[in-house]
Amino acid sequence: MGESPWVDEREQRAWRSLMKMQAGLSEYVERRLRTRSGLSTADYHVLTHLSGAPEGRLRPFALGKALQWEKSRLSQHLTRMQKRDLVCRERCATDQRGAVVVITPQGRALIEAAAPLHAADVRDVLIDHMTPEQMDLLIELGDQVDAALARIGQRPE
Repeated sequence: MGESPWVDEREQRAWRSLMKMQAGLSEYVERRLRTRSGLSTADYHVLTHLSGAPEGRLRPFALGKALQWEKSRLSQHLTRMQKRDLVCRERCATDQRGAVVVITPQGRALIEAAAPLHAADVRDVLIDHMTPEQMDLLIELGDQVDAALARIGQRPE
């Protein structure tokens, strides 16, 4: 416990650089998604998980776990998406008390149109600017941070 809790100048530069990069990427991706497809980043993530699920269906608890969202956030967001006919809720066939979230044809059409544009944006602003070694380092760093968050109970393991 002899180490100082403060960060030195270099560590501070690294942290600020990461925060600046994260904010810039998030803002860019959000703006491009909204402008080109009318989807928010949250909409995109929900539709991505549903479109990849068997028959485009997931139980809310499974979707919430995949998104790492709390139940209330998921419920509120799904209500907004349902009003826009991107998803619907149905009774679960195996548990009449439960529900299933289902991607609608409109939701599927939007995610299928948005996904290649989103991938091109990510490639244009990040992927195409990294060497394979830098990409491996980014993956390694992300995995280390996720493991640290899991250790302190902030991420599912």
